[in-house]
Amino acid sequence: MKHPLVDQFERFQQDFSRRTFLQKSFAGLGGMALSQLLGAGSSSSMPYLQSQGGLHFPARAKRIVHLCMAGGPSHLESFDPKPKLDALNGQPFPESFTVGQQLAQLQGSKLIARGSFAKFKKWGESGIEVSELFPHIGSIADDICVVRSMVTEQINHDPAHAFMNSGSILKGRPSLGSWLLYGLGSESQNLPGYVVMVSRGELPDQPISARQWSAGFLPSKFQGVQFQSKGSAVHYVGSPDGVCQSTQRQVIDEIQRLNGVLRDERVDPEIETRISQYEMAFRMQSSVPELSDMRDEPQHILDMYGVKQPGDGSFASNCLLARRMLERGVRFVQLYHRGWDHHRDIEANMPAAAKLTDQPSAALVKDLKQRGLLEDTLVIWGGEFGRTPMGQGTGRDHHIKGFSLWMAGAGIKPGMIHGATDELGYASVQDIVHVRDLHATLLHQFGIDHTRFTTKFQGLDYKLTGVEPARAVKAIMI
Repeated sequence: MKHPLVDQFERFQQDFSRRTFLQKSFAGLGGMALSQLLGAGSSSSMPYLQSQGGLHFPARAKRIVHLCMAGGPSHLESFDPKPKLDALNGQPFPESFTVGQQLAQLQGSKLIARGSFAKFKKWGESGIEVSELFPHIGSIADDICVVRSMVTEQINHDPAHAFMNSGSILKGRPSLGSWLLYGLGSESQNLPGYVVMVSRGELPDQPISARQWSAGFLPSKFQGVQFQSKGSAVHYVGSPDGVCQSTQRQVIDEIQRLNGVLRDERVDPEIETRISQYEMAFRMQSSVPELSDMRDEPQHILDMYGVKQPGDGSFASNCLLARRMLERGVRFVQLYHRGWDHHRDIEANMPAAAKLTDQPSAALVKDLKQRGLLEDTLVIWGGEFGRTPMGQGTGRDHHIKGFSLWMAGAGIKPGMIHGATDELGYASVQDIVHVRDLHATLLHQFGIDHTRFTTKFQGLDYKLTGVEPARAVKAIMI
C-alpha cells in the first residue's frame, strides 16, 4: 500500500506533465504560426508575392540595371535642347519663372540665363535630339525612351539619392532593389540578388552613402551588396590560408546547425538571414572569382564597352561586369558614377564625365540586345535631379523642377520622347513624371501593382510609393 504522500506526489507529477505539455504545445504551435507570419520559418525563402498568390499582372521585366549618374547631370547639355534659353544667354532670367520657388545655392542671387554650351543633333529614325556630348547614346536613340519631364522633391544630394532610391528621405526605408528582392526573390543561387558598384572620375565629388542600398525595415538579407570596382570584388569571401574547401564546408555546416538551434528557440527573421548569408558566402567563394574573371570576353566586346583593363574600377569595366551579373540571375544591378556635380567649370567637367560614361552605357544596351536579354531587362540612366537653366558662375546649380532620364528594354517603348519642360528648361509642364510615378512604372514592368505591394511595419502598411498619389506611366509602355 502506497504512502498517502507518495500517491499525492504522483498525481501532482501527472497533472504537472499534462499542464506542461499543453503549455508547450500551445507555445510551440503559436510560435510556428507567428514564425510563418514573420517569414522566419521554413517558408521564409519564398518570395512575398509568391506567398500572396503571384504577380498582379504579366511581367515584362525580370531584371534591372540602374545607371546612376551621381551629382545630377544637366538636362540642358544632354537630352533637352532649349533654343530660347540659348538666345537668352547672359541676360537676366525672367523672374516670372522663379518667383516664390525653391532654389539651392542660387537662392537670393541675381539670376542670369545660361544657354547650353553643347550642340544637339537628331539621331536615328526616331530623330530624338541628343547632345553631341553623348554620341554613343545617340546611336541607340531608336532603342531608348527619353523622359524629359522628371520632377523630384529633394534639392540636396544625399536626400535626393534617398528619395530616388526609396521614395523617402527618412533613414530606415527600403531601397527599390530591396523591395524587388523581397517581392520576387532572386534567380541566382550563387550571387547576391542586389549588387552595387561605384566608379568615379578624376575630380573630387559627392560621396555615396551605403544607406542608398539599405533594406531598411525589411530583413537584411534583401539589402544591396557592394562589390569593389578594383581588386577582389568582395572582401573576406575567400577561405583563410591553409583552410581547404572541405574544411570550410564543415565549419559552415556546424555554424548553420547552431544557428538552426537558435532559430528554433526564438522568433527572429535575422537568424534566417544569417543562415542564408553564410551559405551564400560559401557559394560566392567560387562564383565571384568566375564572375569577375573576364578573360573569356572577346576583344571586340571589350572594345565596344571601351574597357582598357577589366577590373580597373572604371564605369566601362563595371558595365561589362553588370552584364555578366544579369546573365547569371542577379535581379538588380546598380552602377553609380560619381562626378556630375557641376557647380563650376561645367564646360570642361561635363564632357569629361560624359566621355567616361557615354560609350559603356550605350554598349550595355547594345550587348543586352544582341544577347536577347534586353527584352526582359530594364535599363535606366539618370541622376537624382537636374541643373538650373540659370548660371552659377561657370556652372549650374541643383534643380528639381525639371530634368531628364532615359529607359530601355522590358516593354518600354523605344525611340520616343515623353513629356517636356517649358521653353527655358526650368519646369516640367507636359506629362509630368514624379519620382513616385517612376517607381510605380518600374514595379508595373515587373508585374507588380504598387498600391497592393506592401509590408507591415510598426502597425502600418508601407509601400515603395508611399501615401501620396502615384501612377504607372502607361504612355511609355508597349
